[in-house]
Order: sequence, then structure tokens, then C-alpha cells
Amino acid sequence: MDYYLGEILLLPFGYAPAYTADCAGQVLQISQNAALYSLLGITYGGDGVNNFKLPNLGGAEPLLGMRYCIVTQGLYPPRP
Repeated sequence: MDYYLGEILLLPFGYAPAYTADCAGQVLQISQNAALYSLLGITYGGDGVNNFKLPNLGGAEPLLGMRYCIVTQGLYPPRP
């Protein structure tokens, strides 16, 4: 199954699967994640020149043991 870049998944795993990252507010380099940055910008923080942040959804999980992950490599979402 293909996922869209920037799609947020709620998963029942104890780890972030391949091509995803935990939604834990971590800082990413724009130069290494240009496509994801083009979608998120500095919505969740960062300086917008060298880096940007992923959303921090820790503690928002509906059940213990679940986690939110964001797709970091996938299909670029089409525009309507």
C-alpha cells in the first residue's frame, strides 16, 4: 500500500515502520527532506532556513501502546 508524504498514521506498534518517523517534534534538515518541508513548512516550528519540525503528538494517543507516525517517504499528494 502506498502512503502520501506527510500522512499521519496511528499505529499499534512499539516502533516507527520504514519510511515513517514518530510524531515527536523532532527537528529535520530541509536539505535532506525538501519534499516533506514543502508540505509542512514551519507549521510545527523550526527556522525555515535550515530546519523544520515534525508535529509532536506524544500523549495524544487514544490507547496505551499506540503511536502516531508521519510518512517521510511516499507519494506526493495531488492538489485538487
